[in-house]
Amino acid sequence: MKSITIKSPATIANLVCGFDILGLALEAPYDLMKLEKTLKKGLEIIHLDAYNLTTVPENNVAGAALLSLMDVANLAHGFKLTIDKKIKPGSGLGSSAASAAGAVQAANMLLDNQFSQDDLIRFAMNGEKVASGVKHADNITPCLLGGVTLIRSIYPLDIIQVDSPELFITVVHPQIEVKTSDARQILKEEVSLKKAIKQWGNIAGLVAGFMKGDHELIGRSLEDVIIEPVRSILIPAFDEVKKRCIATGALGGGISGSGPSIFMLNKSLETALQVESIMQEIYTRVGIDFKTYVTKLNKQGITQTEEEL
Repeated sequence: MKSITIKSPATIANLVCGFDILGLALEAPYDLMKLEKTLKKGLEIIHLDAYNLTTVPENNVAGAALLSLMDVANLAHGFKLTIDKKIKPGSGLGSSAASAAGAVQAANMLLDNQFSQDDLIRFAMNGEKVASGVKHADNITPCLLGGVTLIRSIYPLDIIQVDSPELFITVVHPQIEVKTSDARQILKEEVSLKKAIKQWGNIAGLVAGFMKGDHELIGRSLEDVIIEPVRSILIPAFDEVKKRCIATGALGGGISGSGPSIFMLNKSLETALQVESIMQEIYTRVGIDFKTYVTKLNKQGITQTEEEL
């Protein structure tokens, strides 16, 4: 192949209690990306979206990831990357991960899959470092692999794909910006042993709930006593959204990534739509513009598509 177009999905990182170690992929929204081989060496980036993102490869999230792959591959050709970004930067839905992971996955497909999934994760984390200053993989791994993923370790890289039941996911994205770098800076460096023990129990319970298909255990485990109490102050109406959605039947949820998006996991589509109505009502009343999504768990990750950019 000389070119390929892919869909790179939005992701939800942390999953409430699993800060920097848990993530899942969504069926929507997703970015469209087209990668073409060029006779001229180097990398050209074109953005079709209106987010005014830099096209300087070293400073572009997708560019930094793809350059790291190109350095190792020692190619005799270059690439032209065209991006139509549907996942808004700063939304908390893995926008930077979709760019970074999508770029390296598309390149690997054009290069006859010469790199392993672990290689691609390492390349893509260079893009995350451009975005937030930190190499983290909790959005990268579900984007590339699909489904729910657990990062047991980054150094050395140890990624576990976690089986999970069918889930319907409702997301509200208040149209405010919370930068990942800012959201990380307000976190405490130390936590009490009591809180750590409770958090460990919730993480273990959540993973067990996914693997057993136990919706009630998933719901009980969606509790964060360390990160959410600090970050939630950055998101207007967060407490009301969470409380009312759970009372309506959502299994549970919280901040998507570093925010400002809020997600809720649901057992049925009917409940997911009821949760969406609550989110819409609250933010309409508060007077903050918003966008909502009702979608499903994406178990494929990045896929090739015939859609046109």
